[in-house]
Amino acid sequence: MAEHDLTQIVKAYDVRGKVPDQLNEPVARAVAAALVDTLRDRGEPATQIVVAYDMRESSPVLAAAFAAGAAAAGLHVIDTGLASTDMMYYASGALDAYGAMFTASHNPAQYNGIKLCRPGALPIGQDTGLVQIRDRAQALLDGAAETPAPQPGTVTRHDLLADYAAHLRSLVDLSGLPPRNGRPMTVVVDAGNGMAGHTVPAVLGDAVLPALPLRVIPLYFELDGSFPHHEANPLVPENIVDLQRAVREHGADLGIAFDGDADRCFVVDERGDAVSPSAVAALVAVRELAKYPGATIIHNLITSTAVPEIVAEHGGRPVRTRVGHSFIKAEMARTQAVFGGEHSAHYYFREFWGADTGMLAAMHVLAALGEQDRPLSELVYQYTRYPSSGEINSIVDDQQARLAAVEQALGAEPGATVDHLDGLTVEFPDGSWVNVRPSNTEPLLRLNVEARDPDRMTALRDRALALVRS
Repeated sequence: MAEHDLTQIVKAYDVRGKVPDQLNEPVARAVAAALVDTLRDRGEPATQIVVAYDMRESSPVLAAAFAAGAAAAGLHVIDTGLASTDMMYYASGALDAYGAMFTASHNPAQYNGIKLCRPGALPIGQDTGLVQIRDRAQALLDGAAETPAPQPGTVTRHDLLADYAAHLRSLVDLSGLPPRNGRPMTVVVDAGNGMAGHTVPAVLGDAVLPALPLRVIPLYFELDGSFPHHEANPLVPENIVDLQRAVREHGADLGIAFDGDADRCFVVDERGDAVSPSAVAALVAVRELAKYPGATIIHNLITSTAVPEIVAEHGGRPVRTRVGHSFIKAEMARTQAVFGGEHSAHYYFREFWGADTGMLAAMHVLAALGEQDRPLSELVYQYTRYPSSGEINSIVDDQQARLAAVEQALGAEPGATVDHLDGLTVEFPDGSWVNVRPSNTEPLLRLNVEARDPDRMTALRDRALALVRS
């Protein structure tokens, strides 16, 4: 077996592996050279690329190796330094440049990864060049010669934090937020020691732009890739306990948690109760449809049935797609959708080059709350219709056998319909549904269940989970 086996770390829409065993400086350099070669082979000669990285200890070193490889292959590299993933997307869109972000998002500290995009933040995934990049990088690591560049490129540092913050503020104006209960709107933000600790002070605070009428109470803003307080994955309930407590203690109007690279945001209301990402997706969709009547809204197949219902009720066109940012971005471009929402708290905006940005979604929630007098719990109630299980992960040895067992048992029920758009989805005549799909980034099966009443949801969840874990 080769010393480096890139098939183990090149996933459906990014590169992700353990450092240094799977992802190290030679791999980063090889991926950069392979990217340039692949683009040339596909008739897409590139001239410049933005390289950004998160707060993990390994990120600056890996990013520097990638930048050196890209420059040696002839690209001019724009080094933005520390950035959230959506800040890299901003740079790609605003500068019309390719992009490479070094992050492993919410994965543990020993992991890192690379997200690649084309100019305008267009995704590079398994169907749009990532497989060819993997194969060419593997050949380089196995001893193939690098393609010489007629003229080496350069590496230039360019801090874009202020520009990124100004762009987001131009999309959602928070300068007129009214006071609530005799004080500025108060939000607790849990950065999880991730990149939101870098970007929130710039966007919602006064680090680079004039202050907003907003009181931000920070939790874990210190950049620390070892994640000393909790994993930077707000979809796991134990990771938002501190946020929920702080919202109640401070009497805040809401709380927002970001994942490690700050491209996802998770919301809790004034009581500290979690707000479903599907409810956030529906809320933002309604706001976007008010600006763009009749527009298309993307939702993945695991968002609540309430999302397409609400989109249709507000005159929009809901389009269902599979999970994953490269797939949703491609569908956003194909349909010219104005917004897309995922159950995992990724939110995509046509005004942001079709890319996902947790910060912009958070700003929409703040604006929606400020435009009316009800507390957040009452505001989002209208977007929350059906009980759901949330995502339940199981480590499974034989994923295909377990998927087949679920399909055989649940798919045989009277009136059940089955599709395989993303893993396995079984829908029932009473409106309930079960989805089981393999993770694109971890050795897991992910289960999601929704039904019209809590008892039906619980029974269906327990039955499906027993089949997955048997």
